[in-house]
Amino acid sequence: MRQLPETDRDAIRIAKDPNFSRWLEQVTATGGCSHPVHLSGSTTTLDGTTGEILHHYDTHHEPGERLLVRCRNRRATICPACSRLHAGDTFHLVRAGLLGGKNIPATVRHRPRLFITLTAPSFGPVHRSGEPCRPRRDGGTCEHGRSLGCGAVHATDAPAIGQPLCADCYDYTAHVLWHAHASKLWDRFVIDVRRRLASSVGLVQSRFTDHARLSFARVAEYQKRAAVHVHAVVRLDGPNGANDEPPAWATTEQLAGAVRASARRVLVHTPYSPAAGQLSLRWGVQVDARPFRANGDGPDDDAVAAYVAKYVTKGANETGAGTDYPLTTWDDIESAPVSGHVRTLMRACWRLGGFPEYAPLRLREWAHTLGYRGHILTKSRAYSTTYAALRAERAHHMGHTDTPNTVTERHWRYVGSGHTPGAALIAVGIAEDIAQNRAAVLDALQAGGEAI
Repeated sequence: MRQLPETDRDAIRIAKDPNFSRWLEQVTATGGCSHPVHLSGSTTTLDGTTGEILHHYDTHHEPGERLLVRCRNRRATICPACSRLHAGDTFHLVRAGLLGGKNIPATVRHRPRLFITLTAPSFGPVHRSGEPCRPRRDGGTCEHGRSLGCGAVHATDAPAIGQPLCADCYDYTAHVLWHAHASKLWDRFVIDVRRRLASSVGLVQSRFTDHARLSFARVAEYQKRAAVHVHAVVRLDGPNGANDEPPAWATTEQLAGAVRASARRVLVHTPYSPAAGQLSLRWGVQVDARPFRANGDGPDDDAVAAYVAKYVTKGANETGAGTDYPLTTWDDIESAPVSGHVRTLMRACWRLGGFPEYAPLRLREWAHTLGYRGHILTKSRAYSTTYAALRAERAHHMGHTDTPNTVTERHWRYVGSGHTPGAALIAVGIAEDIAQNRAAVLDALQAGGEAI
């Protein structure tokens, strides 16, 4: 008789366990998380006055004497269930800063607001889609004997898109070092925008925060050439943030002018190294600053919030610009499932990471992201709510609230993570059912029906 696959045998074993129903409740509570964290311990709630035990929970009677909690990984390639939850939180976080809600006043939609895009500079010509790629009439070649042009019309998903015309001419060192300093470049950009706004209306630069506040939320995205560019929502508030109206001089045009001027002006110098000298790093020449609609129901705002939410769940594997896991050896780079262009960037990270002057950049540690070590999504404190507040609100909605005048004692320890093959199969089914139910509810809402 043919033997069942290991995964099926394991799933049957789990289903026959006397504690299967409780285990299934735990997996469902995690949303079908692909890599749940296993905890062991207890929580005791005491009356703050008398010391009486009001509630006690212990994992001693749980399946395997452990509790499963979400991994909270944002990447869909690692945990689809948790990434969907993270995308929803991101949507509400960004949207609240555009239209209000989550303790942010609705008046923010009438403030000066821009959706800006800042790109990386050119590190060498790459193939592109659309019209003839890089037509050249002179038929010239580079010093390595490769053509300086390409007359092909590439499809948008062609493997050649984003790849250098000549890998030997491409400045991989500058590309990697630009990634390593991109977050600092953004910080300099924000500071310069504030200074330019102050100067343009006759304020002392150091007193700008007494009159206005620059609030933002930004997301980093990899282009086809594996270079990061930045999308950001930028908003002008009063000195106290979202709850304070901006001064009369604060206009969308004023903000757009400062953004464009600062994007052209700011630069960051790399540490001097015998390997590359000292580089001056800037933003690319392509700068986009588009105002949001000031009136109406804000479809543009929702579209931006949805775009950011969708992007933050993408793993490096999906974007083709690195991997989702750190590279610990040179052999890891050679075996990584990436394009030749990306592999060369990883090699550049590893090579430059060996120089002591670049040690603070931790290039080898971040070789899997091509030297970029910033967060995918960052925001200023006053832009809107926080992920922690959104999680607390969700817990409150589900009935997990703290009782006044009580003391809670918690004793927990980590005991493992992940699923066995059979458990993973069951968890995938639960996650898919939840996703289908959510899609059905959304369809019903969009159709004007009642969600059941």
